[in-house]
Amino acid sequence: MRDAPSYTLPDLGAGCLPHVMGILNITPDSFSDGGRFNAAGAALEHAQAMIAQGADILDIGAESTRPGAAAISAEDEWGRLEPVLSAVCDLGAPVSIDTYKASIAAKACDAGAVIINDVWGLQKDPAMPETAAAAKAHVIMMHNRPKADPAIDILDDIDRWFERSMELADRAGIPRNKQILDPGFGFGKTVDQNFQILNRFESLLKHGLPVLAGASRKRMIGAVLNVESDDRLFGSLAVHMIALQKGASIIRVHDVHPHADAVRLFAATRRERAAPHLPGAT
Repeated sequence: MRDAPSYTLPDLGAGCLPHVMGILNITPDSFSDGGRFNAAGAALEHAQAMIAQGADILDIGAESTRPGAAAISAEDEWGRLEPVLSAVCDLGAPVSIDTYKASIAAKACDAGAVIINDVWGLQKDPAMPETAAAAKAHVIMMHNRPKADPAIDILDDIDRWFERSMELADRAGIPRNKQILDPGFGFGKTVDQNFQILNRFESLLKHGLPVLAGASRKRMIGAVLNVESDDRLFGSLAVHMIALQKGASIIRVHDVHPHADAVRLFAATRRERAAPHLPGAT
């Protein structure tokens, strides 16, 4: 067991370079890369490659949250994580644990994870807010729904969900500078609703917290471009660049290298951050 992390994310405020979060799925059934990295050696090699390509954060998950995926027990989830998690944490990049189970989050933070990425926004497992507070971890609080409802105002639903998640985090003693929001592209939303969120992404900033955009290879892209998940890189880049323009602080991606390059180019449009990334500029 390691000491509780004292890690603090670098500044995510306006004018600062957004972070690239690389996805490390150690699952047999994730929608895009299921089965590719569930062996410990392959997972560690992929984590090293993502860091080399420019990942600022690694997000490791052992249970698929794709629509229709079967839930697994905490024992099975930890059985997938345990052989690789400590080694990934030892690589030096901050590690996020993608789980909605408090017991898994606690073990992962003991192993070195410093961020808890909860796809149910601290609202599924009643023990999660206190677990995150005790671990002194950052929390990514995602909006989710059991199923899509095309009749609702999705932005209003997200706002009300975020207020509840923030209330739970505040009550548990999680500092505001360790809270991050995620509108949950693809989770309980129609394709049209996903694009409504993207179109009005800047409205999510009113909550005063950094916002993550995670549309990598998702169905909203395939539905427009009529391509399968492995052919959605260009669409993912387009969606994430729009989200960056509208204020996203973190982008969660499968393809790190092209997204890291895109973030550097995006930063070059911000005068206060351009010069350090333009070798030879005068």
